[in-house]
Amino acid sequence: MLAMTDGTELLRSNAMNAEGIMLAVGAVIRDAEGRLLLVRHKRERGGYWQGKWICPGGRLEPGETLAEGALREVREETHLDIKLGKILAPFETIVREGDTVRLHVVYVDFLADLVGGELKPDDDIAEAEWWDQSTLARRWYELHHDTQRLLTIAGCVPELPSSSLQ
Repeated sequence: MLAMTDGTELLRSNAMNAEGIMLAVGAVIRDAEGRLLLVRHKRERGGYWQGKWICPGGRLEPGETLAEGALREVREETHLDIKLGKILAPFETIVREGDTVRLHVVYVDFLADLVGGELKPDDDIAEAEWWDQSTLARRWYELHHDTQRLLTIAGCVPELPSSSLQ
């Protein structure tokens, strides 16, 4: 049935059934001061996002809606409560090693506002920080390139010096 207005149900059903494709959900979270929440996984965890700053999120579980998955992932990683806003345009990344696809991830994220909880990173998270626009501009290169793309889609890109653009 194709009676959706934004296509997210079609995207979700196709990605969940495609072998080897990860559907990742998360949120670009702002606090009352307009700062963005970013997290960094522990290096020993390894993986594609290792060592770079990202927005909270993770894999959608079977049976969850996109919103339920995003809320769960944020709560698990940060112990924060958020209110989801607008869903952002999905995007994908395909990581290849020669002819082999190592990772194919489709990102579906929301804009969100902090509503409660106490920031307490879970066991997989080494650090969690609130970044204002000046910090974001100064440390842009520390963001994972997929996070740079997400923040661009979300309209959260600060004015960057030309040397910070990647």
